Amino acid sequence: MTKRKKNEGLLSNYRILDLTDYKGIYCAKVLADLGADVIKIEKPGGDATRNIGPFYKDIPHPEKSIFWWAYNTSKRGITLNIETADGKEIFRRLVKNADAVVESFSPGYLDRLGLGYAALCELNPGIIMTSISPFGQTGPYKDWKADDLVGWSMAGQAYVTGDDDRPPCQVSFPHCYLVAGAHAASATLAALYYRELSGEGQRVDVSMQESVLWTTLQLVQFWDMMKINLFRAGSKRSMGTALFRLAFPCKDGHVGFLIAGGQLASISMPPLIKWMAEEGMLGAFEDKKDWGPKDWTQKVDAMALTQEIVDAWEDSLIKFFANKTKAEIYEKAREKSMIIYPVSTTKDLAENAQLKDRNFYVEVEHPELGEVITYLGSPYKMTEAPWRISRRAPLIGEHNQEIYEEELGLSKDEMRLLKEAGII
Repeated sequence: MTKRKKNEGLLSNYRILDLTDYKGIYCAKVLADLGADVIKIEKPGGDATRNIGPFYKDIPHPEKSIFWWAYNTSKRGITLNIETADGKEIFRRLVKNADAVVESFSPGYLDRLGLGYAALCELNPGIIMTSISPFGQTGPYKDWKADDLVGWSMAGQAYVTGDDDRPPCQVSFPHCYLVAGAHAASATLAALYYRELSGEGQRVDVSMQESVLWTTLQLVQFWDMMKINLFRAGSKRSMGTALFRLAFPCKDGHVGFLIAGGQLASISMPPLIKWMAEEGMLGAFEDKKDWGPKDWTQKVDAMALTQEIVDAWEDSLIKFFANKTKAEIYEKAREKSMIIYPVSTTKDLAENAQLKDRNFYVEVEHPELGEVITYLGSPYKMTEAPWRISRRAPLIGEHNQEIYEEELGLSKDEMRLLKEAGII
């Protein structure tokens, strides 16, 4: 690896071959936005991931998938059928000058094509192959198929999501493979670093199930130490024998707030009750109107509160918040140092002053649409090797000529024959 120039992407001297579908697509995006030259390899005609909606202006089209755009920024794109003899040979030539291959095929698929890790090592001993699959490359489940819902269930997340008196549920947006992709990206970076130290490449085996389970480490420890299955708390939190709301409805949505005792209550409850008193809406807090921070610290133990008391207090808060907006409540909370916060919608996040001030949102030109599309930026900032989206997601075969002709040296006649044969 050559020395990186100042202000280039952190990974600007690395080349990654991306053979993933939706299961691994996020991994290579992370690497691409950090500056790596990621070449997205699709079958001729385009990857099936391009058919995942939603679509731009609700027009189903492989070049208008918002999902595809979101997870393929900064990549170059080529088409290649690696199941053909010529396609395999071209892929092998690409591997010789690559640092890593990221793939999400079923375990054993690349081995059957003669393109598995062992075969690629013979071409490029320093190559890193990162494989993302539902359950990993080994074990009794290795050949099982799994979508996001399966991952949510098999990793135990569904069991702890939702209300305890209802069946398990999932979050509204698929994310299990995105979690796996994030772990795959960090593992690939670690493998690249190890190669810098040792000169050795390696195989990285990423399990979606294990990646999602890793986000809930305490669940296994609960069981190991106490033989307790953590129950579904839904929109409430268990303290002692009572359940406490985590969010309260208001005029235009919800605000987050937790009734508590002790030090936490001493911060928020006195100014909140004073505010309620000013509007003549104390309700069940009538007998607490003269309480100060010490009273809430010394006299209220959340673990000892009965459900009857909690319900009465919460009913009073529901009535109080009902005719107020999230912004009104939050501004008052900031003014009086109360721990009350708005539950943000997507619209709220798009207009969020903090995110705007940090330039979290990035505008990317889409010339073929004649529009500029807003993307999420990076959750971290680096002074010497900035993260950036260098280009929008590639069109089908957009960089075929650039990579095949200019970099591999194929002639126009060879390109024409390969295209006619369905290889590129």
